Amino acid sequence: MAACRKSIIFVFFIQQFLLLHGAKILTMCFMGGSHYLLVDEISRILHRNGHEVRMFFQMGEGLLPGYKPKSSPYPVTTWTLDEVYLKQFNEFITKHKQQYFTGRSSSKTYLALMAHLSDQCKFSLNQSNIMKSLRDEKFDIAFIDAFNPCTFLISEKLGLPYIAFFPGIFANAPHVGLPTPLSYVPLYQSQLSDRMDFFQRIKNIFMYIGSHVVQKKIEAIFEDVINEHFPVGSRPVISDLYLKAELWFYNVDFTIEFPRPLLPHVHYIGGLMAKPAEPVSQELEDFIYQSGESGFIVVSMGSMLDSCPVEELLQEMNKGFAQIPQKVIWRYQRSLWPNDLELAPNVKLMEWISQNDLIGHPKARLLVTHGGMNSLMEAIYHGVPVLGIPLFGDQFDNLARIEAKQMGTFIPVIKIKAEHLANTIRHIIENPSYKSSAMKLSVIRKSQPFSPDQKLVRWVEHIIQSGGGSHLRPYAFQQPWYQQFLLDIILFITICLIMFSYIAVKIITFVLGKLYSTGKQKQS
Repeated sequence: MAACRKSIIFVFFIQQFLLLHGAKILTMCFMGGSHYLLVDEISRILHRNGHEVRMFFQMGEGLLPGYKPKSSPYPVTTWTLDEVYLKQFNEFITKHKQQYFTGRSSSKTYLALMAHLSDQCKFSLNQSNIMKSLRDEKFDIAFIDAFNPCTFLISEKLGLPYIAFFPGIFANAPHVGLPTPLSYVPLYQSQLSDRMDFFQRIKNIFMYIGSHVVQKKIEAIFEDVINEHFPVGSRPVISDLYLKAELWFYNVDFTIEFPRPLLPHVHYIGGLMAKPAEPVSQELEDFIYQSGESGFIVVSMGSMLDSCPVEELLQEMNKGFAQIPQKVIWRYQRSLWPNDLELAPNVKLMEWISQNDLIGHPKARLLVTHGGMNSLMEAIYHGVPVLGIPLFGDQFDNLARIEAKQMGTFIPVIKIKAEHLANTIRHIIENPSYKSSAMKLSVIRKSQPFSPDQKLVRWVEHIIQSGGGSHLRPYAFQQPWYQQFLLDIILFITICLIMFSYIAVKIITFVLGKLYSTGKQKQS
């Protein structure tokens, strides 16, 4: 009996060892830019920790101009968008880049992007050979970029449990079941902090209602995909797929995000791209050396935007940089610089930069950024203040958080003027409070008990080892909405109170009537 028990225990531990050190994981990314950089980093981390990783990647978007891909240690399954459609999509991106730099980003732009992602989803699901080969590999779990609803549908089509990764702040929190108290949790695109006055709380309520309207529109956009590729009777609902995720990871950290309630299956792993700085090239080191004690600033408007299509804005930025004593390393495609515009003498243009290494350089004084989460987390890690120029998406909210944390400030793109830009840069660099706040956040970030990659690996392995995350998800996800909000209880109590009040009134009326009639009889 004892020998049998020992053999069972031995087999159990062997299974756990093999499971933890040899899980088959499918990572999914159908967008370029920072989305690809993040999912690639996640894939590398999982691969380094002994897991068999394959990425399913949609190529052809061209959203990483100037980037030279590193050799991949894990296999990648790719497919490329049709050339005719790709031309249309790139025209859409080019058109909206122009709008971003003139301050005209809106929810219509976001919904138009979702319509393109829906079309691309149909193309992806039509890749029958690829879908079959992925199904035949029998992955244990999928790790998906949750910004694109298509990744949920692909996972569902493959019959895989999945872990959802959202590449920013808790923008979709109300739609994934997260408690969202509107009195101190600012909604996506509200640009509010957690300290709201009366009118700001009113705004927050309307933003909450608006977020549900937008979500319904997104679900309607993907209805055609679902109807075309899933049989009647087993057609998924995107809102249900959000709740079905075994885990939710967010590319954020409470060094920048405001404290808020979370559920056991929701974790933040922001800062995966932030690391100790490596030495920069000798060419850059020579350029930085010329800055003396003034140091240098890094300018990058994100992985997607390698140029500025609005020449008036470009002129103002160039003039503004010319007025500061610091050297400027600006990620900008040199071939797209206007021939008639003379580059400021203290500015160096580069097709691509190792941003983390530059921000981590001892002479880095400031990061001028669009406000992408990866850039901000790198600035926090290295304790470098920030000047933001938000363009679209979550960048406005990200920079509102940077301002609330007193680590920097931001200027709306339509208000960029040379003098104002130069004065703001000087103000941030010369005011020690910004650097002090940045260093304080850096200490908070670095002193956390577990690094982002450790949390990522441990939680993924926990889900694989325990056979899913059902033990972490609240029962509320299975309840009807009226039970979640206790509307049935409220209705029952209300009916009881009405009935009690009705009976009480009837009794009192009856008693008063009897007393009245008795009194009248005595008088007569």
